[in-house]
Amino acid sequence: MFKSIWDDIKLAFHQGNMVIRLIFINVAVFVVLAIVKIGIRISMPGQREAHDAIEDFVHLFCLSDDWYTNLIHPWTIISHMFLHEGFFHIIMNMLFLYWFGRITGDLLGDRHILPLYLLGGLVGALAFFLSAMFLPQLGIGSFALGASAAVMAIVAAAGVTAPDYVLNLLLLGPVRLKYIVIVLIILDIVGIGAVSNTGGHFAHLGGIFMGYIYVNQIRNNGTDLSIPVNGTLERISSFFTNIFNSKKKPTVAYKRPNAARHASRKGSARTDNTKAMGSHQEQLDKILDKIKEKGYESLSQEEKEFLFNASKE
Repeated sequence: MFKSIWDDIKLAFHQGNMVIRLIFINVAVFVVLAIVKIGIRISMPGQREAHDAIEDFVHLFCLSDDWYTNLIHPWTIISHMFLHEGFFHIIMNMLFLYWFGRITGDLLGDRHILPLYLLGGLVGALAFFLSAMFLPQLGIGSFALGASAAVMAIVAAAGVTAPDYVLNLLLLGPVRLKYIVIVLIILDIVGIGAVSNTGGHFAHLGGIFMGYIYVNQIRNNGTDLSIPVNGTLERISSFFTNIFNSKKKPTVAYKRPNAARHASRKGSARTDNTKAMGSHQEQLDKILDKIKEKGYESLSQEEKEFLFNASKE
């Protein structure tokens, strides 16, 4: 039975989009942390000792407000954005990631989700660290953890890309996406004056800022921040793959006859592909502009199908 469940999880992970994969990773980290906590509680003689040991373990993966602690624990710059302690904390973050991640993935493409998540988490971490350094009187807190800033970057990206996209909210009915983002920003600004989680609210605003900058760079400057991020991740993946893959496959070098003719045809094919890619991007930009001006529902069925197919690329 357990093998079948595990096989289903692996299948869903490999076949799902990046939003689903990020949710799987966050939930897996949450479950592993819960198991470690149980082990610590069982192994420790007293409740106070167990509590302190659990805190020390969790802090190994949290972002600190102390630069030296972060320097000797460099992995925390990434690990903190996948770490949750409370059930309500992870549930809310994963619901927001699912709802708004699907919208952003449909509008911008699935390849933008992970870069947005990571960049939002990094800028949120910077906002937390700077606020703790320069505004200690606000009681920022010593450690930061959670996917909130990363998720807020995706929420903001969805709002900037399609501000008039309508969501049907429970008890409220249809609400435009731009108003949801504005309310979230106001809640974080108000939350900065609260006693608890002040640093978290600064991190949320940092994530929102990153989501706005990300989409703005694509629209106004044609700068796609997903390219360097995905390129770096691919190089890291290749590096570790080469380390663990000790068996090298033999390579065979050969020349094809009429190489010059094939090269000429290949060059012509590349030119055609370049023109097709340019036309594809132009059509995608027109659809995104139409969504911005008139909303998602104004699209024709052909435009919706084109956008859906483009989100899979």
